[in-house]
Amino acid sequence: MDKIDRKIINLLQKNARASLKELSKECFISSPAIAARINKLERSGIITGYHTSVNMEKIDFHVKAFIQVQLEPRQKQEFYPYIQQIPNVIECNCVTGDYSEIMEVVFPSTTDLDDFINIIQQRFGKTSTQIVFSTSVDHRGVKLAAAQEISKPSKQNN
Repeated sequence: MDKIDRKIINLLQKNARASLKELSKECFISSPAIAARINKLERSGIITGYHTSVNMEKIDFHVKAFIQVQLEPRQKQEFYPYIQQIPNVIECNCVTGDYSEIMEVVFPSTTDLDDFINIIQQRFGKTSTQIVFSTSVDHRGVKLAAAQEISKPSKQNN
């Protein structure tokens, strides 16, 4: 990946619907060259898909929460297929710590969330839930630096 590929990725993370013409203008290369680079990034698995961001509250999902689940290793073979088929689970990650899984979920109401938590507890065991009051940083991509080095947070001098 060179600096043009990184710029393309940055632009697509901001707007996955950007046209080849728009990308071409920003990167100073032709539209066919942009298309070829995007195709290469997709084939190599760097670009894995294109997504639409949806305001969940506007479609009546007013409750967002993180549910941690304490699983035994043997339970994972049942848990993963089960959780993949639940549309309210936005993301599920295997993590370190007291709880082995953490799920991000959305529901229309706290009653619906409570019903889901009860099912998870009955089938899989102990949970811990945090309901989101507000989101200070929405889901976003990682801005890639033009050079090979990884971007580090800047230190502020006081």
